[in-house]
Amino acid sequence: MQPYFFPYLGHFALIDAVDKWIVFDVSQYTPKSWMNRNRILHPNTGFNYVTLPLEKSSIKLRTCDVHVRDIDNVKATILGKISHYKKQAPFYWQVVNIIKRTFENAKSNKLVDINVSALDQTCQYLGLTFDWDICSELGLSFPQNMGPGDWAPFISEQLNASVYINPSNGMKLFNTADFEQKNIVLQALSFSPFEYETDSTSFVEDLSILDVMMWSSASTIRQKIKELSSIARISN
Repeated sequence: MQPYFFPYLGHFALIDAVDKWIVFDVSQYTPKSWMNRNRILHPNTGFNYVTLPLEKSSIKLRTCDVHVRDIDNVKATILGKISHYKKQAPFYWQVVNIIKRTFENAKSNKLVDINVSALDQTCQYLGLTFDWDICSELGLSFPQNMGPGDWAPFISEQLNASVYINPSNGMKLFNTADFEQKNIVLQALSFSPFEYETDSTSFVEDLSILDVMMWSSASTIRQKIKELSSIARISN
């Protein structure tokens, strides 16, 4: 999966469902995507973005070559943007600490390293197993002209995987025959919406995991991941 920045809860349901998580960072970068921003509640109504500003943002770059600009300032800006939660959200300080540890434990200012650190710190807090490898560091060789649906079966085969699980809303990318030819079972994970209490603020669906953790305990989130996830077999 691409390295998203504090993604929505369904992303963590997928992490919980797999044995190995491959951070997909070898294709061209997509500017203004979920890789460098996500949504939290706006202090008045609707949502607001938290963003990682980049040194360069271009489709000419591979994702693994994208860097975040001015880490210390970014951390301070994000902490400032979430400060309006302080008066109402019961788990505000826990989320503050997750954000701080994310930047403190990132290996570098690469976008990939910061996003992996965010996933890792979140999973530690939630009590989820997160066993990951970064694709660009695996030493894999790729054929020319890889299409969007070609990467998953190719990487799965190279890593001797027997099953590949993808979010159900992304299944149109794939040809099941590509997996069957490699003796890999293709599965789709569906995740039902989780609506939680947000005090006097109006609930907004599918915000960043940061918002979910503001209002819900780690044990509740783990429980909802189990309750709201379902996996269907797609290929033979």
